[in-house]
Amino acid sequence: MKVALVVVSLLLAGLLVLTATRKLAHGEATVAAYRRVGVPEGRLNALAFLLLLAGAGLVAGLWWRLVGIATAVGLVLYFVFAIGAHVRFRDVRHAPTPMAYLTLAVAALILHLA
Repeated sequence: MKVALVVVSLLLAGLLVLTATRKLAHGEATVAAYRRVGVPEGRLNALAFLLLLAGAGLVAGLWWRLVGIATAVGLVLYFVFAIGAHVRFRDVRHAPTPMAYLTLAVAALILHLA
């Protein structure tokens, strides 16, 4: 198993769990941030579930390559749409976070395909 793949996958999985935890907490700042990009508070739990599932998929993908590839592709799409929402709602000040996550998701995908 490639060290880079393990590091990127575990780092991204940890960040996804952290992000999902903040969504599940429905903190005032988190709710406001998602409202700015058109996501109603009622969708935060579903998004958190997706991120937790993706984190699990990244970890499982360390043993099952196809799971890792599918998870990485899903995350690339998720974060492309997240960045698109920031641009659409003119909230580009907060776009660097999903851009960093997108970079890690692309790295995970490339490492899985290598």
